[in-house]
Amino acid sequence: MKRIYLLLTMAFVIATINARTQSEIASELAHRLLGDRADEFIFKEIPKDKKAQDIFTVESRDNRIEIGGNNANSMAAGLNYYLKNYAGTTVSWYKDDAVFIPDSFPRVPSPVKVKSRVNDRFFLNYCTFGYTMPWWKWADWERFIDWMALNGINMPLAITGQEAVWYNVWKSMGMTDTEIRSYFTGPAHLPWHRMCNIDGWQGPLPMEWIEKQAALQSRIVNRERELGMKPVLPAFSGHVPALLKKYHPEANTHAVGDWNKFDPQYQCTFLYANDPLFTKIQRQFLEEQTRLYGTDHIYGVDCFNEVAPPSWQPDSLREIGRTVMKSMTDVDPKAKWLQMTWLFYYDKNWTPERIKAYLSGVPRGKMILLDYYCDNIPLWEKTERFHGHDYIWCFLGNFGGTSFLKGDPRETSRRIEKVAKEGGKNFTGIGSTLEGFDVNPYLYEFVFDKAWERHRDDDATFEALAYSRTGKSPKAQKAWKILIDSVYTERTGVGHATLNNSRPCLTGVGCSYVKNKYKYRNSTLTDAWGLLLECDGEGRDSYEYDVVNIGRQAIGNYFTDLRDDFNAAYKAKDIKALEAKGAEMCELLNDMTDLMACHPTFSLRRWLEDARSMTDDPAQRDYYDENARTLITYWGGNRIFDYANRAYAELNDQFYAPRWQRFIEQVTADVKAGRKFNQKEFNRSISEFEHNWTVPSRQRIHYLPDGDGVAVAKRLYKKYAPLIRAREK
Repeated sequence: MKRIYLLLTMAFVIATINARTQSEIASELAHRLLGDRADEFIFKEIPKDKKAQDIFTVESRDNRIEIGGNNANSMAAGLNYYLKNYAGTTVSWYKDDAVFIPDSFPRVPSPVKVKSRVNDRFFLNYCTFGYTMPWWKWADWERFIDWMALNGINMPLAITGQEAVWYNVWKSMGMTDTEIRSYFTGPAHLPWHRMCNIDGWQGPLPMEWIEKQAALQSRIVNRERELGMKPVLPAFSGHVPALLKKYHPEANTHAVGDWNKFDPQYQCTFLYANDPLFTKIQRQFLEEQTRLYGTDHIYGVDCFNEVAPPSWQPDSLREIGRTVMKSMTDVDPKAKWLQMTWLFYYDKNWTPERIKAYLSGVPRGKMILLDYYCDNIPLWEKTERFHGHDYIWCFLGNFGGTSFLKGDPRETSRRIEKVAKEGGKNFTGIGSTLEGFDVNPYLYEFVFDKAWERHRDDDATFEALAYSRTGKSPKAQKAWKILIDSVYTERTGVGHATLNNSRPCLTGVGCSYVKNKYKYRNSTLTDAWGLLLECDGEGRDSYEYDVVNIGRQAIGNYFTDLRDDFNAAYKAKDIKALEAKGAEMCELLNDMTDLMACHPTFSLRRWLEDARSMTDDPAQRDYYDENARTLITYWGGNRIFDYANRAYAELNDQFYAPRWQRFIEQVTADVKAGRKFNQKEFNRSISEFEHNWTVPSRQRIHYLPDGDGVAVAKRLYKKYAPLIRAREK
C-alpha cells in the first residue's frame, strides 16, 4: 500500500505543477468529444458576473465558434449549450455512445450570454456508486466527468477509493488484514456499507480492488478539480467494525439493527459521537484522505441513513450534530458538512422538533443540506427552509436504475421556480440524486439547464431536445411533444418497471419492488414511437436509444394486458386460451430481448464483462460476477428482492423470461390437472432458480449479438402497434 500511496501523492503534485489555463482545459475537453473538429471552437476566459455568478458566452467569430466562460466549467456548459441548441447533438454520459457531429457547425446568429442562477450544482447519490459505477474504469469516468462539466455540475459526490483510507485507519487501530477486508462488503454493495446499513455482505473485499480504486480516485478528483468542480469527499460518521471492541474494549458502541432484514452477522455498529475515540478516528481518516486525494473542504457525512440514532431525545440529537461538526473542524477549520436529508423523508420518527434539534447543533454556514427527493416532497417547505442552513434542491428521478418512462419535467420546472422565488437566501443550488443510470438522461440534463438563466420557456427547451436527439424533423417535434405532454407526467417512485420484470403472478405484481402502473394510454406512447420511427435520426446514437427505449416500454406495457388475458383464461379453465396466451407472452418476451439487445445501454453484457475485467484472477472474476448479478436480482437480505429490476436484454432472456415460462407451465399444468394454482408454493420453487442464477459457475450468461435497433424497432412496431391500439378501442 505504501507504494500505491507514494504514486498517488506524486500524481497529485505533478497535476498541480503542470497546471494549464482554463481555456486550454476546456479545449482539451472539446477535443476528447469532437476530435479534430474541436479546432472549429475557440475558448476564452472572461470575468465572473458582477454578482460573482458563473457565466458563459457563445458567438460566431470569423469561421469559428467562440465560447467564453469564467472557468473551464462554465466554458464546458457554454459548449454544451451550443451543441444542443445550434448543432443539434447531445453528449451521452456513457463512453460507448458516439457523439453525433454535423457536417458543419452552424453560425450563432447573435451573441449569447448566460449567467448561473445558483452557485452549487450537485450530482450523484451514494447508491449510484453501486447501481452504476462499481466496475467503471478510467475511460468511463473520463467521459462521465466531461458530461458533468458540460452540464455545469461543480459539486460531484466523490466517494470512490475510500476503502483504502479506511484500511489504513483500522490497521493503525490494531485490526488485521482479514478482519478489515471482511468488514467491507462486495464492491456493488459498498454504498450501503458506507451508509452504515450492512457490513460484510459478500465480503471479504479483495486487496487488489482496494488498491486499484485508490489509484482511480486520484485521477477522478484531479480531473474534477481541473474542470472547476469541488469533489465532495466522505468523513467519519460513526460507523465502525464490530471487532473494534476487541482492540478498544472501552469504546461506547451499539448495533444499529437489522436493516432490510439482513441476518445479525451483517448488522452495522455505531460509535457514539461523544466517545473520545470518535474524534481520534475522524482525525486519522481526514488526514489520511487529504494526503491521498487532497480536499475541497466539503465532506459528506450521513450518520443515520435508514437506521435509528442511539436516542431520539432532542438534546441528544443536538449534541450529536455539534460533536460531529467539531470533530471535522478540529482537523479542517474550513470544513463544511454536506448531509443528505433522505433520513428525514424515510423515517417518520424525525419529527419537526427532532430535525430542528439535530440541525441546531451545527453553526449556520457550516452545513449544506441536500433536499434529496424534491420531485416528491420538497422538505424545505416543511422545515422552515432547514432552519437557516444552506440547502440544495434535488431531483431524484430514479431508484436502483429502474427503467420506466417516468418523470414530470413541467412539474419539476414549476417546483424549481418556486424554490428560486420563495426558498430564501440559504437556497444555494440545484442538483440531482439519481440512484442509477440507464434511463431518461434528458430529464437530468433538463434539471441542470434550470441552474442557468435561459431567456426561453420550457417548450423551447423541449424543441431543442427533440432537435438534439433526433434531428430537424416536424415528426420528431410532434413525437416529443406527445412524450412531454402525455407520458412524462408522473414522478418516479421505487420499483417502477414493466410487469415482465416481476416475479410471475396471476394478478397485480409478484413483489413489492415492481410497480407497473401508468396513467397515459399505451396507444399514445405507441403513437410517439411510430412518429419517431418515421424520422431519419441522421445517424445519432441518441435516436437509436430512444426508439429502442420507447418501444421497450410500449411492448412491456402490453405484456400486462396479455398476463391479464392469461388470468381470465385460468379463471375460465379454458386450456386452449391459456396455452395461446401463454405462447403470446413468451413470444413478446423474446421480442423485447431482441429489441433491447440492439443497444449497449440495455445490455447486461457491459455490466458483467466490466465486473469480470476488474482482475486477471479467475476466482476473483467469478466473485465480482456474482456480486454484480446479486445486486440486480435478489439483492440480499429478505426485503429488497428485485429492487433494481433492470431493462437488460440478457437479464430478460435468462432471468425474467424463464421465471414466466415456468409460471405459465405450472398454471397450465394445474388447470389440466384440475388443481388450484398455489402462488406461495411457486414462489418457493422459483427462489432456488433465482439464487442459482447469481452463481457464475452454475449459469453462464449467453451474450446476444447486437443488431440494428431502428430496423428491429420498426419490425416490432408493425407487429404490436395494431394490437395495442385494438386493445384500447
